[in-house]
Amino acid sequence: MTRAGWRLGAGIAIGLAVVLLTVAALDALFPPPIERGRTVSTVVADREGRALRAFPVEDGRWRLAADLDRIDPDFIEALVAVEDERFYRHPGVDPLAVGRAAASAIGAGRIVSGASTITMQTARLLEPRPRHLGSKLIEMMRAVQLERRLSKREILELYLTLTPYGGNLEGVRAASWAWFGREPDALTPDQIALLIALPQAPEARRPDLRPDNAIAARARILTRMTAYGLIEAGRASEAADEPAPVRHAFPFDAWHASDTVRALDPDAAELRSTLDRRMQSELEGLAMSVAERAGPGVQVSLLAVEIDGRAVRAAVGSAGRDRAGGWIDLTDRARSPGSTLKPLIYAMAFDDGIAAPGTRIEDLPRRFASYRPENFDRTFRGEVTVAEALQHSLNVPAVHLLDVVGANRFGAALEFAGGHPVLPDSHGTDVGLALALGGLGLSVRELAVLYAALGDEGVARPLSWTQDAAEARRGEAGARLVSSESAREVLDILSDAPAPPGRMPAGLSLDAPRIAFKTGTSYGFRDAWSAGVSGGYAIVVWIGRPDGAPRPGVTGREAALPVLFDTFDIVARLDPGFDRARTGPHDTPAAPVSLARFQPGARPPQILFPPDGAEVWMDGEERGFVLSARGEGALSWYVEGAPVARDAGGAPVWLPDGPGFYAVSVVDPAGRETRARVRVRTPGQG
Repeated sequence: MTRAGWRLGAGIAIGLAVVLLTVAALDALFPPPIERGRTVSTVVADREGRALRAFPVEDGRWRLAADLDRIDPDFIEALVAVEDERFYRHPGVDPLAVGRAAASAIGAGRIVSGASTITMQTARLLEPRPRHLGSKLIEMMRAVQLERRLSKREILELYLTLTPYGGNLEGVRAASWAWFGREPDALTPDQIALLIALPQAPEARRPDLRPDNAIAARARILTRMTAYGLIEAGRASEAADEPAPVRHAFPFDAWHASDTVRALDPDAAELRSTLDRRMQSELEGLAMSVAERAGPGVQVSLLAVEIDGRAVRAAVGSAGRDRAGGWIDLTDRARSPGSTLKPLIYAMAFDDGIAAPGTRIEDLPRRFASYRPENFDRTFRGEVTVAEALQHSLNVPAVHLLDVVGANRFGAALEFAGGHPVLPDSHGTDVGLALALGGLGLSVRELAVLYAALGDEGVARPLSWTQDAAEARRGEAGARLVSSESAREVLDILSDAPAPPGRMPAGLSLDAPRIAFKTGTSYGFRDAWSAGVSGGYAIVVWIGRPDGAPRPGVTGREAALPVLFDTFDIVARLDPGFDRARTGPHDTPAAPVSLARFQPGARPPQILFPPDGAEVWMDGEERGFVLSARGEGALSWYVEGAPVARDAGGAPVWLPDGPGFYAVSVVDPAGRETRARVRVRTPGQG
């Protein structure tokens, strides 16, 4: 090759390189606005993936993300055949289609057929602009850019997400819900043809406004499908005779609960919730019927939580948005819980060793500083067992136990469990002790967390609103609210409480679940509550007026307890996994001698040093550790069950045998014992 030839070749190569670099630079500097296709309506689905509620995007448009795995493959095949038969072979622009369109236009003196590929149409949907030759060239460039960045599948999904279907409908899923009331996963021939025809002239062919145009356009698509061999002529004729569809409403179920789920990830295309659609629907119906019978202004909210994973299976925020306060999610509003927190007070008292189910306690008039609680019926029972006091919701014993447990500590325990109780602003004990009778604000959700903890051996965990969260909860340690033994003792007591009027005691019915329940009525009859645990579920029911107005004479036992039992009946019927393990009535065991009677101020000793869970260091000089505790009378110390010796001054001194873990315990003269688990370490130990 001559020198001139080499120069020419080099010049051409350099020129091509410059062009390619320029194109690459422009491609990088001006990428296609793919992000618009990522702004989609959120669909909240139930635990099985069934749509509950869809949320529109900006300007009230319905734009649901397309997923080819959930779209009828016959529709995809017909769409590609009609709109872009070489879609899977061209690089975004179809040269053959461009040539054919140009030749037709020259021959006819006007545009006869278009050359837009599905990729070019997608580019136009991402970046709408007036239609002219310049726009077409930009669409071609953008189509090539899209093909460089996305797979054919991704381009199809983007197109089927954005393509217009008239009015405020965008995408094939939105159109399918609007016109057929379902997902486009199994379409009939007439539906397939209509979904292909509508985007070609969305407003001119809207079935609700221009049904004749829609039917005619559908027929033309069916004819083309027949020509492509996608459908037999007879079936096409039958499909063409179908009437134009009517507009359907989008999924609108579980209104309040879907709001809660969506708030967890507002940008998600789909959120798989823990809700069970059928259970949700039946419990919404139950709430509506109860509210209607209760009269104007009354609302009902309830929550059904599967304790395993804390999965919320149904959440009814109100009995209907057409009722007063119906737009408010009343499962998330703080109200006075009445006596529903008493079981936790008793469980903490059991943990502290100050009472047991069989402990005798006085139900007599008693004043706590300036606070003098009375029972709901204004009568007193004298001496009763702690179990009886809880079953009959006696106020004086509950307040007395809280006085010993500590109101501040009890409020802190509620917060530790993950709640946000609205505690009273007070510097005195009086208002604090009213916590036992509902002197704080707590929501249905927060109460459900506490009762689920009782049903899970005393461990509190947050509620789960999505399937992913429920799975994660199963592996979490949770927060220990009360001991497993105390939680079980409290549930045993509550399961023997008197059933609501008209209900046979669970011990006499083979079908009815045995429910551990507690009712509550707030001051002034403003709130009626019932909460219970059974079959692996914790359920809470609230009934009242959203404006807080009183309902004289209406109690939790009268109004909310029957609804709780009805709710458990529905849950047990719908969930095959509902645990129907039967147990008979529980005999209250005799209390230990030291706890035969509740003695105010008689607490078990409190270990000051070494505290439970502490790590202590030996200095090698064998001086030992001086043990310290607060308690009544002469205290006896033991380490691993062996008595601890005392020094010349009478102080208990423990000299560990070496590094390791030790059980340290202290016992008072009444036999009350407190234990601490301690680790001893030595210098240089890892």
